Amino acid sequence: MLTDLSNCTLCPRNCNIDRYQGAKGYCRVDAGLNIASICIHKGEEPVIGGIDGICNIFFSGCNLRCIYCQNHEISQPDLSVASIAVGLSQRQLRQLNNFERIISKVTAILSTGINSLGFVSPSHMIPQMLRIISGIHEKGFKPVIIYNSNGYDNVETIRNLNGIIDVYLPDFKYINPDTAFKYSGARNYPEVSLKAIKEMYYQKGSTLLTDENGKAESGLLIRHLVLPGHIEESKKVLDSIAENLSTGVNISLMSQYHPIHKAVDKAFFPLNRTLYASEYESVVNYMQLLGFRNGWIQAIESSANYLPDFSKDNPFG
Repeated sequence: MLTDLSNCTLCPRNCNIDRYQGAKGYCRVDAGLNIASICIHKGEEPVIGGIDGICNIFFSGCNLRCIYCQNHEISQPDLSVASIAVGLSQRQLRQLNNFERIISKVTAILSTGINSLGFVSPSHMIPQMLRIISGIHEKGFKPVIIYNSNGYDNVETIRNLNGIIDVYLPDFKYINPDTAFKYSGARNYPEVSLKAIKEMYYQKGSTLLTDENGKAESGLLIRHLVLPGHIEESKKVLDSIAENLSTGVNISLMSQYHPIHKAVDKAFFPLNRTLYASEYESVVNYMQLLGFRNGWIQAIESSANYLPDFSKDNPFG
């Protein structure tokens, strides 16, 4: 069941722990709402954020341990619940995670004309996500629901979200199990993520439906972050998408990698440097060679533009 946190198997970790009794699983969050930020985010792909941006809900905790995570302040600060929302007092945390306050804040943003609601890192927070969606609907709002995940999702969970999620926005990070384990602590990431993304593709197909303003209303958009020194890894990820899905699927090929968190350690060379333009261009050229025809690329100078500060009301402001 998607709502059962008493024996949690929401994500591929399958911790089988009772989250009502505390934050004992891999994600280190309990059965509470565990929201770190609700904000207007204008840094997503144009088809996701448009001109006005998207209302994003950032959950605390994560089912991966990416050493270069740009959201590490809230996803894995020191693996303790007490420090998950950096810079926020206990009173602010209680207010932020009061259900009615959440609904009020989200509907206030939606009332400005923004009609997309994104859930960031939702893989371990499905019941909470569903409760928020229901609360928004009860207030008369029917925004486009965007599932923005790291791709490490249980295929069964994704299957049960059919008809609820409008746009799937997963990462597809790795194809090599050793690389996945070294950088994110999940050796089975490649096979698990491919199964989940194939289910997303089964539900949505290749076509990304948009409104009159060019914003996504339904579909699938796969993100891949090119890592320094791992060009062949990126090319194999693209090979896998082409072979298992379609070259017609929408791809967001990102150059925004920035050495942060544990990746600054020279022990993780070459991840302790930024991406070379020649590396990114090589992957872009390969993507075009494979015949991918839908998606977005980034300027190589974008690496410093996506570093949030979750002690602020708007981490990206």
